Amino acid sequence: MTVILKYNAGNVQSVKNAVERLGYNCLITDDIKQIQNADKVIFPGVGEAGTAMQYLKQKGLDSVIKQLKQPVLGICLGLQLMCHYTEEGNTAGMGIFDISVKKFPPQNIVPHMGWNVVADYKGSLFSGIPNNEHFYFVHSYYAAPSALSAAQCNYIVPFSAALQKDNFFAVQFHPEKSGTAGEVLLQNFLSL
Repeated sequence: MTVILKYNAGNVQSVKNAVERLGYNCLITDDIKQIQNADKVIFPGVGEAGTAMQYLKQKGLDSVIKQLKQPVLGICLGLQLMCHYTEEGNTAGMGIFDISVKKFPPQNIVPHMGWNVVADYKGSLFSGIPNNEHFYFVHSYYAAPSALSAAQCNYIVPFSAALQKDNFFAVQFHPEKSGTAGEVLLQNFLSL
């Protein structure tokens, strides 16, 4: 069973619909036992970092997520909260990725919203996806490129479109809104 984390951030239903379209059962929950016993965990996110992190801490989910051994996929805000710090609300994250998340410089339209090219893939998450594929983004904060980058994008500055460390995967874009490429990426994750 795939679990989608419930933590008072939006977009869980569209992620659930995308997973079910691929033929997988999933459950939206904040129950620690169900999360620990899941085959895969998806940590989606549309929302504000400080409020979301507060909910995770209140439920004890921040420490549970860090200890998971099964594949975990963070999406958008999920990626940012898996980092050690975000400038949004001056929020300490979970530190799975030792990276700081910064706000885009205000020299262009922020948030970065819409389709953009993702390139320089590393790892199995992007298997079968042509390089320089377009994915759908909505975000004002970004993780800079690093040794943990599994893909890159450019909007005002280069940034990590995806991160990977051990069993933890994260994407800044929304695979559930990214058409065929997003479906392939979700299928790759669910097949791990």
